[in-house]
Amino acid sequence: MTNTLKLSLAASAVLAMAAGTAVAGTAAAAEGKTEKCYGVALKGKNDCAAGPGTSCAGTSTVDYQGNAWKHVKAGSCVKMGGTLTAHAGNAKPVAKKG
Repeated sequence: MTNTLKLSLAASAVLAMAAGTAVAGTAAAAEGKTEKCYGVALKGKNDCAAGPGTSCAGTSTVDYQGNAWKHVKAGSCVKMGGTLTAHAGNAKPVAKKG
């Protein structure tokens, strides 16, 4: 097998795994296993929605940006100090006890 063919097969495998991961994440969100949690993502690590002038994932400009969300396990957002709706500011989330 030539190196070019091996490289092509490896690249195809990586792309297939990435597509499968994206579909699985979307399916989990659709089934309610995750929720959008605002104010918990680090700079550039949000899943989507980071305010005016941004395109989507990875576009938050500061840690804990209140209008940027990240998918988290359903029921865990508020416990970790995030909110289920966008909010102003970027205060570090404070985990809720209990």
